[in-house]
Amino acid sequence: MDLLYANDRRGEYPQSWYAETAELLPPFEPLRGETRADVCVVGAGYTGLSAALHLARAGARVTVVEAQRVGFGASGRNGGQLGGGQRVDQIKLEAMLGRDAAHRLWTLGEDAKALVKSLVAELGLDVQLRPGVAWSGSTQGEVDDLHRYAAHLASDYGYEHMEVMDQAAWRGLCPSPDYKGGIVDWDAAHLHPLRLVLGLARACAAAGVRIHETSAAHHVAPGSPALVQTDRGRVLADAVILAGNGYLGGLDRRVAARVMPINNFIVATEPLGARAAEVLTRDVAVADSRFVINYFRMTPDQRLLFGGGESYGYRFPADIRAVVRKPMLTVFPSLANVQLTHAWGGTLAITMKRLPYLARVAPGVLSSSGYSGHGVGTAIHAGMLMAEAVRGQSDGFDTMAAIPSAPFPGAGALRAPLLTLAMSWYALRDRLGI
Repeated sequence: MDLLYANDRRGEYPQSWYAETAELLPPFEPLRGETRADVCVVGAGYTGLSAALHLARAGARVTVVEAQRVGFGASGRNGGQLGGGQRVDQIKLEAMLGRDAAHRLWTLGEDAKALVKSLVAELGLDVQLRPGVAWSGSTQGEVDDLHRYAAHLASDYGYEHMEVMDQAAWRGLCPSPDYKGGIVDWDAAHLHPLRLVLGLARACAAAGVRIHETSAAHHVAPGSPALVQTDRGRVLADAVILAGNGYLGGLDRRVAARVMPINNFIVATEPLGARAAEVLTRDVAVADSRFVINYFRMTPDQRLLFGGGESYGYRFPADIRAVVRKPMLTVFPSLANVQLTHAWGGTLAITMKRLPYLARVAPGVLSSSGYSGHGVGTAIHAGMLMAEAVRGQSDGFDTMAAIPSAPFPGAGALRAPLLTLAMSWYALRDRLGI
């Protein structure tokens, strides 16, 4: 079974609140026959479209092949949180990689956040960009850790955008009885992710990028030129960028060994009206400190978007609403009688260390994936870094590619059960408050 088609209809977006509130593009024609390009990009999500846009603006002839629709995968389904830094916090990065490397990665993460904001402004995208992403703690120990982290960023990184909140201040922001305090990053932001990726696609088309939807890549052969084979056509290119993330499948074994697809789920409530104040009193996004993270924010029409729960393997659960309702009511028990009008799942990709995996997987073939839930900024920035590397400016790409990346234990059918076992243990720790 192929993840590209396991849970979705061919050539159609999922029935999400995002798809319902975005101006979808007319379909791009499938690739037929043979075409020549300077660069072929596989995947039309944040990574692929950013790479294509930056290459086209530098004068390259770029062809993008996408198995479904632009933004079909995680780029058009995620929680819409634009954070800085990396998925792993700086204290852990310093212990893992050393202080100098951690500082370099922090700078790249901040560059990623700034890049997204600049593209939104430059392209005039209506993506409902709003400042503020908060991190909450369900125990006093978690809150203390968050407060220490904010102090560390201020003292060692000069980052002064964090607001520290004790329980009383936090309840004024988010009245959930589950949380004991937290921090708010006012330089981080939240946005409409599908509108963002559609805006990148429009910009690519305007810059001369040839986009082909419903054109799954089945085989990539490095060479001079490299060959990318699809259902009904093929692309000959001087360079290839693999940007399929969780949907890359078996196009490259090295990537597949280090990047694990997992599924995550989101629901949207009916408009809450005045009851929105039971969730948030300010227009920020929130993520909590659980290992299996819950995240949420309000929409402009006062719906709660709440993400939670994970699964492994191909199929989404039969009742996504039931899966997400459980953590939602743990956080907001007062919403037990609220209707869930939308429910959808998406496939993202994680790595062992929860850091992105960038690599030159073959001569002339670059790959970036495994954003581990931190992809809105990281993926768009990675696309730019790969575009620069194709053009011979590889400092940023090489810094990210130097991050150690171990393969997941097991192989083939064994990987998902092993990961399920490990994640179940961490979920149990969350429930027990360990």
